[in-house]
Amino acid sequence: MNRKNTYESPVPVTDDGWWESVLAEDERHAPPSTTRSPAHPPARPEVRVPEVQNKIQPDWTQVQALYHNDQIITLKVTGSNRGGLLVEGEGLYGFVPFSHLVEMAGRNDTPDREKILGGYIGQALRLKVIECVPEDGRIVLSERAALAEPGKRSELFHSLRAGERIQGTVTNITDFGVFVDLGGVEGLIHISELSWGRVSHPSQIVKIGQLLDVQVLDLSSERCRVALSLKRLLPNPWEKVATDFSEGQILSATITSVLSFGAFARLDLGVEGLIHASEMLLEEGQIVRDLLYVGQQVQVRILHVDSAHQRMGLSLRLNA
Repeated sequence: MNRKNTYESPVPVTDDGWWESVLAEDERHAPPSTTRSPAHPPARPEVRVPEVQNKIQPDWTQVQALYHNDQIITLKVTGSNRGGLLVEGEGLYGFVPFSHLVEMAGRNDTPDREKILGGYIGQALRLKVIECVPEDGRIVLSERAALAEPGKRSELFHSLRAGERIQGTVTNITDFGVFVDLGGVEGLIHISELSWGRVSHPSQIVKIGQLLDVQVLDLSSERCRVALSLKRLLPNPWEKVATDFSEGQILSATITSVLSFGAFARLDLGVEGLIHASEMLLEEGQIVRDLLYVGQQVQVRILHVDSAHQRMGLSLRLNA
């Protein structure tokens, strides 16, 4: 981990989408609880494994000590489902999401994922507790976190600050963002924080193993999460749009995406705007794909600019 220039820019506000995406991912891969109630139903039936329901309650004092001391433990894999692995041993049992397995990094969409996860059954894994919620009977563990020495997580959370610039390595790429190892703690760059422009998928921006400079947005030591941003280290081009561009201005642009209702085009400055189908010179029977293709160079007229929400309307009709 390499840290640089603390507080070199104002502390930003975390996009609500960051937390919503992480919580949604948790719900998709939630571990089975030791107790159930109408207020805490299982997130997905497939995650629930019947034999787990009859096990005795874990020693929560022990589990919380493992979490707070950032200790590494070895547990045996006893079951699997599409979401990850069930593990147990040393008086506790829990769930390892597939995204926290070292060998599963970058393989989220592998068609034989369930078969691969099933192959873990019977293996012993070195793990760290990354989340424990006694009231929900929830224990989540991570193999990736166990790659860092014991106590490193606590040390990092004690020293990290929002607004700080830090360096880390990309460990996993998902549809909603990128996980970055900061040297003992994994942070998440939500897809909305990767670029000032529109991003269809995070793999367009980064690769697994890539070393990145990122900015810390927010920290939650209780849930072992760090929100990060890549784009906040770069000038915000939308600020320049607000001052330098005006409605009616004609500019060069490159088509970046073609959809049924229109197309997105990127200006030389790096921002993208939407060309709605109604603003194209389509002949009768033509559709957008008949007229435009990705990479095509076009001339566009600015219809309106909303820099605060990073939106821009464009037109191929150059004469108002």
